[in-house]
Amino acid sequence: MEWQIANPTPPPPIPLNTCRQWRKLYQPACVISRLIQTTSNPSLMYLLLPFQMTNKIDLNKAPEAYAPYSFDLPDKFKIMAQDELREDDDMRENALKQFREWIAKHPLIRKCRTDAPFLLRFLRTKKFSIPAATEMLEKYLTIRQVYPHWFFKLDINDPDLEAIIDSGYLFALPERDEHGRKIIFSNAGKFDTSRFTSAQLIKIHSMVLEALQDEEESQISGYIHVTDDSELNIGFLSIWSFTDIRNLAHCVQNSLPMRQKENHFVSLPSFANKLSEFILSVLSEKLRNRVFVHRGWDEAKTKINPKLLPKEYGGTVPMAECIAQFKKQLKERRDIVLALDEMEIEINKSTIPWADSTDADIASGVIGSFRKLEVD
Repeated sequence: MEWQIANPTPPPPIPLNTCRQWRKLYQPACVISRLIQTTSNPSLMYLLLPFQMTNKIDLNKAPEAYAPYSFDLPDKFKIMAQDELREDDDMRENALKQFREWIAKHPLIRKCRTDAPFLLRFLRTKKFSIPAATEMLEKYLTIRQVYPHWFFKLDINDPDLEAIIDSGYLFALPERDEHGRKIIFSNAGKFDTSRFTSAQLIKIHSMVLEALQDEEESQISGYIHVTDDSELNIGFLSIWSFTDIRNLAHCVQNSLPMRQKENHFVSLPSFANKLSEFILSVLSEKLRNRVFVHRGWDEAKTKINPKLLPKEYGGTVPMAECIAQFKKQLKERRDIVLALDEMEIEINKSTIPWADSTDADIASGVIGSFRKLEVD
């Protein structure tokens, strides 16, 4: 744990959610975070705040102690977790214990986050199936190293990535829907294909998702993607190779720890139909059933609450404000997202090519090799 003395000017009160995030993310639990956790005295909290932690996540795969965890979400999410994920306090505690033991024993995992918010990404996506969650973590770690140009250096301070966010190509909307789901909005026509590459496009999506995936509300309720394709131009297609599309499809299907509930594509131009058909053909039936293509916004708004969209699409918050709010969140999560680059799993590069991957290529590598590690 690294500490630094901050500005001695009396700071504002510590938000309760900030205390909870510190307690859950940083391990082992230090004395000051324990004081923050237990004190009800605002003055003491003010005094403790100047000793601020740098955003350094512990990547020791077998730490001496794990940060404590408590379920702090509203009852709405607790009921949803029980009904949809089979999650209760005992299930969660036992699953985290088994998951951590499995990581500690894994001979190829060198460094990995073991804090509860990170591991719950996988457990909740796989409805607390330990074998399925461990398999997904293996693939997640491996895919990140096999395709570093897509999944490393996800830095909002990178001028190109920041410019893409500022353009309005991709951002999360401020409000969740009535089911508690996070809505990620995209305007495909805002991506400048004369300036940016397909790799940068994937990096933007990766950065946005990594910045959101520790949110427990979204781990439980899931995500909705809404894309305005009305300004999509043919240059968008020219930056892609079929190999990239195929490899990306392999990455998406069982390595992203997120509950993808719906994908809405609105006003897709006719020239993109073939591409969309190809993409759908390489997705699983489960994912295909969650893809909706709408001829226009009137049709789309029968499935999406228009009040949640940017003001320009019928909502209440202007798009520029939506982008600014989300960009602030990306800045706040920057160090935590970049720390993911330090996670490490040993892979055999001769059996997992860096390109032209097929399902068999990935399956013949590290994925699955240690699925039978004993979990006590």
